[in-house]
Amino acid sequence: MTQQRLIEQFNLRSRLRFNLESGHIWLGESRMLMFHAQAFGALRRELFDTLGVKRARGLLLRMGFASGTQDADLASKLAGECDPYDAFRIGPELHAFEGLVKATILDAKIDWERGTFFGEVAWENSWEVESHLQSFGHSEDPVCWSLVGYASGYVSYFLKRFVVFREVECAGAGAGAGAARCRIVGKPAELWDFDDGYLDYFKPDNVECTLRRLQDDVRQLKASLAARHEADDLIGDSPSFRAAFDLASKAANSPINVLLLGETGVGKEMFARWLHEHSDRREQPFVAINCAAIPHDLIESELFGVQKGAYTGAQQSRPGRFERANGGTIFLDEVGDLSPSAQVKLLRVLQTGEIERLGDQQTRKVNVRLIAATNVNLQQAIADGSFRADLYYRLATYPVTIPPLRERKGDIPLLATALVNKYAPIYHKKVLGITERAMQALVAQAWPGNVRELENLIERGVLLVPPGEQIEVEHLFAGGLPAHQAGVEIDRKGMVADASEAERRQLYDSLLHDGFDLQTHETQLLELAVQRAQGNLTHAAKLLGITRRQLAYRLKQADRDPPD
Repeated sequence: MTQQRLIEQFNLRSRLRFNLESGHIWLGESRMLMFHAQAFGALRRELFDTLGVKRARGLLLRMGFASGTQDADLASKLAGECDPYDAFRIGPELHAFEGLVKATILDAKIDWERGTFFGEVAWENSWEVESHLQSFGHSEDPVCWSLVGYASGYVSYFLKRFVVFREVECAGAGAGAGAARCRIVGKPAELWDFDDGYLDYFKPDNVECTLRRLQDDVRQLKASLAARHEADDLIGDSPSFRAAFDLASKAANSPINVLLLGETGVGKEMFARWLHEHSDRREQPFVAINCAAIPHDLIESELFGVQKGAYTGAQQSRPGRFERANGGTIFLDEVGDLSPSAQVKLLRVLQTGEIERLGDQQTRKVNVRLIAATNVNLQQAIADGSFRADLYYRLATYPVTIPPLRERKGDIPLLATALVNKYAPIYHKKVLGITERAMQALVAQAWPGNVRELENLIERGVLLVPPGEQIEVEHLFAGGLPAHQAGVEIDRKGMVADASEAERRQLYDSLLHDGFDLQTHETQLLELAVQRAQGNLTHAAKLLGITRRQLAYRLKQADRDPPD
């Protein structure tokens, strides 16, 4: 299969998209970066100067290995059920797509079932050769370390075993009397007879570097724990979230009533449960009730209980939520929707610690901590006469405002990852996380439904993602790609083209592929437009983007008299 047919078969160009408005470049679901080769070469030189030759080589090789596995994942998705060898050949094209090297497979002996492999690849125009020659001149050893790592990672992914490539000829080392070509050979690691420590480049750095990395990990872990405040299910590190959490945590182990404020879906009940779990009442009941979900004529009986015979149908006495929460915490969500009579009784409970069941004269003492929540402006409700001012002042002793998700977008990766870990076991799946593109799409959303909306999307993603893969954009959004994910793609000539233009060109290519009769297609198109316009030539001409006179002329040329 030729290079051109391979690119067209797997539609590689459409996978590379540029979104100039958002500053993103995507290759499939992976975010790409386009650097000046000279600038990246300067970084490469600094790695050699500061880390030394061996450590710099290992770092570049492992970086390339990670990149190769990423591209192999994309290639496997593009290939689907096609010939594995064709899927394997996508690798060199992706490498060229990324401007790193022109790769040509010279030899490939692959047995996918047995896991055997031997490969030989020629490289031209290696960016690492150019960079090394500019920075250091010719080398005694091969210089294409990140490219060798890429090839090793790519094939290892497909073969599901550790395959090692080695550069046996390198233009940077004067191969072929100055020829600008390199050559690499690859086979499973155990079939190589290395006696020069080459495999060490694939391993993490030396003990000193490992210790330093462990120290960094410990510091990051401590910082992460501090950032999350050991908040269990309350996840966040943004300043607005930390401010809300710090305020709530100061009230956790006290009897003070707390009023949680915030939009629908921000996690008010999660905060309430956290307050209960971190109070001295944690061993006692936590009772939650959504005041907006219960009709006004039933809310009092739900809160305060019913005495037998209080009304028709009350055949037995039953306690209300306050009695059931005795000794613990009661959470009244959407407290702003309470009826006026329920507000009066709630105020009395807060003032006296006593409740009366509906239809009963006996008072009962309750020891309950109240946490209330609302997404309405209670002060405006007071002004409108729908909420009691004295009750508001009782509830608002300690208000805590929970920020909406759009104001804490830095927390979205943390939340999304935690939600994936929550739902993956429920759906009996191993999920490898969320792709970069999908995560960027999540961060870019407006989130009117806040954390609850995010949770719904993540659950959908976990349900739809194939086991053992990452959640992609298409798994998250039912209505297709978000608008900000649109972009421009590469056309057949390698130019950046608008996506719609590229789709049109693809359609034209398919029409021209097996021969094309322009006159027949034009006649059919004219007839279809006239049919849609129900014989009205003026409307049909507008559909075609031409004048009525032009349409009538073309119909006549097609040996058809225009209708009256």
